[in-house]
Amino acid sequence: MSTERTESTARGERRAPLDRARVAETALRLLNEVGLDGMTVRAIARELDVKAPALYWHFKDKQALLDEMATEMFRRMIAGTPLDPADTWRERLLRTSRGLRATLLGYRDGARVFSGSRFTGGVHGEQMEDTLRLFTEAGFTLAQAVRATQTAYLFTIGYVTEEQGVQPVPGERREGYDVEERARQLAAYPLTAAAGREIFEDYDRHFEEGLALLVAGVGARYGVA
Repeated sequence: MSTERTESTARGERRAPLDRARVAETALRLLNEVGLDGMTVRAIARELDVKAPALYWHFKDKQALLDEMATEMFRRMIAGTPLDPADTWRERLLRTSRGLRATLLGYRDGARVFSGSRFTGGVHGEQMEDTLRLFTEAGFTLAQAVRATQTAYLFTIGYVTEEQGVQPVPGERREGYDVEERARQLAAYPLTAAAGREIFEDYDRHFEEGLALLVAGVGARYGVA
């Protein structure tokens, strides 16, 4: 807890009321500082200057809090990535996948928080309805539209999970992911050694290549131009 907050509390200054939004916002800020493993309920309570049981009035367990954090991340994503009614299905798949990746990269362990979480309320309904309508009007069946969009979503989540496993935040690289050292260790396997640069470097370019493969595959599989 910061000295400034401690002094404010000591002076008896009125604190903002504790609600779900304030807890989730504090948790997201703490996430960037300590990562998911260090973001305990006790640590969040300490940041809010309350006792841990106070948080359970708002969230029954840590997963419920993660659900709200993922929902808030999604709210921020759709605010920063507006949909274009003129999108083709290909443009929409690219737009939403890029927007999701950018959002997840904005938080340490962002993909781990997002993966497996359940949105609270129907915050995702409007965007999903709009995208599914766009796909079905382009010639996809509803089942095909769901498969295409879900596959892009899962690709993005998985890609960023692996990306953040190497680079938790931009400019930071975990120990053990030195490409040159990896190449030396695998010198007996030259193709595998050389593949390191394609796996652990230039994540932006490789993400775009993966998306291009995915979009081309969707079009070829379902025969939609």
